[in-house]
Amino acid sequence: MRVLQEDYDFDGIPGLKAAVVGDIDTPVTTLSLMSEAELQLTSFFRNWAGPQGLREGCIVKFVHTPDRIGLLGCTTRASRGAISVEEQRFLALLSPHLRRASLIGDLFDQTRITANLYRQTLDHFAVPVVLTGADGAILHANAAADRMFSEQGPILSRKGRLQPQNPAVARALLEAIASAGHADASLGARGIGLPISAPGQPPAVAYVLPLTEGTARAAFRPACAAVFVSTTTSSSPLPEAVLTTLFDLTPTEARVLLRIGSGLSGSQSAVSLGIGENTLKTHLNRIFAKTGTRRQADLVKLVSDIRTPLAAPGS
Repeated sequence: MRVLQEDYDFDGIPGLKAAVVGDIDTPVTTLSLMSEAELQLTSFFRNWAGPQGLREGCIVKFVHTPDRIGLLGCTTRASRGAISVEEQRFLALLSPHLRRASLIGDLFDQTRITANLYRQTLDHFAVPVVLTGADGAILHANAAADRMFSEQGPILSRKGRLQPQNPAVARALLEAIASAGHADASLGARGIGLPISAPGQPPAVAYVLPLTEGTARAAFRPACAAVFVSTTTSSSPLPEAVLTTLFDLTPTEARVLLRIGSGLSGSQSAVSLGIGENTLKTHLNRIFAKTGTRRQADLVKLVSDIRTPLAAPGS
């Protein structure tokens, strides 16, 4: 091919120009353009094809885009007959498969380039960023996240999965990631923030952001969530938002759960919320069903486990 490119111009190779300007998936044989005697008089045949014992060629164009043309060229030996109609039909049937393979390769190349750009961008973030699968499997961690893992917190890497240092919120974090993986509308496009620091540690919040279709999710498939870890946040996420996301509660149910979870009685909670006790009991029954609990004491423990990281050190 190097010899052809160096020694012959576009018009110097019989059949090349006709294939390039012709229709896609349409084979062009040399002897369909000129007689065999005319072919043998060309410089291309005398100096290249003839000395190699070749007779004629056939070229089919399988890709034609603004920036590229893809051609498949075949040649025959002088000892055999001219290229038949059946052989041309075979190349016409093969051409779409070559195009498909070429375009799939282009998509893979574009995905790799895009993924590399995302990785380079993430590595410039000062905060830890981890891309995970729906089960919390770590698929990519930026440089800050790698440092966080090596410094043992506030989120650890255990057997290739994310695990908060504080066991009280481990399940909550994994459930939020799973919600992102299932495109759960409760997370919303902006995600959810979860307090993850253990008692006595500086405040830390993990923000779970769903990777929706059309964003980095396509480049990092099967990643479905980006987890950003902030240790400099001035305020923790609203507890109502956390409860709404984790247990699929309505805003009112979340407020009822917080009141009961703080130790208020049913009547005290009803007065605090400005609702009747019967209405509160209806909300409680729904909360029990959604949280898998049976008693108010279970709700107190549930809220206590979630609130633990919200408390300031020493409080």
